[in-house]
Amino acid sequence: MLRSLVGSEMCIRDSYNSRGSKTIEVDITSDEKFLGRVCAPSGASVGKYEATSFPNNNPEESLSLLNNNSEKFIGSDPADLKSIHEIIKTIDKTENYSKIGGACAFAITIAATESAAKMQNIPFYKIINPNNDLKFPFPIGNILGGGAHAGPGTPDIQEILVVSTGAKTVHDAIDMNLQVHKELRNVIQKNDPTFTNGRGDEGGWAPKYDNEKALEISASAIENLGFTLGKEVSLGVDFASSTQWDEQKGKYIYDRAGFENDSGEQIEFAAGIIEKYKLAYAEDAVHEEAFNDMAELTKKFPNTMITGDDLTVTNTNILQKAIEKNSCNAAILKVNQAGSLYDALEFAKLANENNIKLITSHRSGESNDSHITHIGIGTGSKLLKIGVVGGERVAKLNELVRLSEHDLIHGMVDI
Repeated sequence: MLRSLVGSEMCIRDSYNSRGSKTIEVDITSDEKFLGRVCAPSGASVGKYEATSFPNNNPEESLSLLNNNSEKFIGSDPADLKSIHEIIKTIDKTENYSKIGGACAFAITIAATESAAKMQNIPFYKIINPNNDLKFPFPIGNILGGGAHAGPGTPDIQEILVVSTGAKTVHDAIDMNLQVHKELRNVIQKNDPTFTNGRGDEGGWAPKYDNEKALEISASAIENLGFTLGKEVSLGVDFASSTQWDEQKGKYIYDRAGFENDSGEQIEFAAGIIEKYKLAYAEDAVHEEAFNDMAELTKKFPNTMITGDDLTVTNTNILQKAIEKNSCNAAILKVNQAGSLYDALEFAKLANENNIKLITSHRSGESNDSHITHIGIGTGSKLLKIGVVGGERVAKLNELVRLSEHDLIHGMVDI
């Protein structure tokens, strides 16, 4: 137990995420009654330049270091996010939180913000953005998984996603996504009677299909329900291309599909999928340092969200580089990629100032926390990448439903 913010207390404990991996959970209680509680998530597909989750991949080192520096937090205001961020930076002056761990910075800053929201009796998102012109982002989720999120025999492509771009309400958007997820299981079972309903880390079905077959059946599930692909309901793809990139060979190695792409072939490969399946969203179609290649896709597909995740890693300096090179028109916001919530909001500010569409995203290793639902709303995100099924994903969707009862948020964003 640590003495903590505003004369109350901070408690940090070992915890576990949805993959069963060890993480940390932080409680911050202000004025002895306003509890903010956060469990830090983690990713399976991790960008080279994102914040270090834990020093030496060891949560115990983070806990020990924070215990030894607890005095620095006493008397801080949980609503003063910049001040809390600066205290953390006095403990860890590294750019990537390699000393204290980005997971620790994530949990402390979000728990403090939640405590502050409860003190003021306002929703979390109002702490981030007090304006009254907020709208709901569209939920987007994984319906078919491969790559680092599923086992052998599944597609090399990491995620095929669904987003109900024609939905008029949060309820409709969630319901339509769920319909597609359920219908996709029916299609898979019809094509493969031996399918055992296996799912990947984020709840997407994990059949033994190659990339093309996986995309075809995902599109057919949408059309079977009477939706027009690319109109009422759209597909998205997270290529997670850095996981295929072999720097020594200078090629993308698709082991499961049995082919290799050079940089030009990879651009053609991604472009073919975007065109054929009318993608609303294409994430990391090239590797994390291929800014010029990504710019080609952004120029070619101005109406598709050509999105950086590993490319931009919720880092303002890297996003600035992407902006200067016109490398993307959209970017993933993952708070734990940046480290602290303050870092992530600075990233969001830069994106919004430069017409880069934001997609606030979960990680594959998640908890039942729903803070990112509020962060997506507060940052003006266009999409909220939080999955379709699974308890830790549905917790975030249900928070969207609850927030739809508020008269402070009006309708869906324009995408």
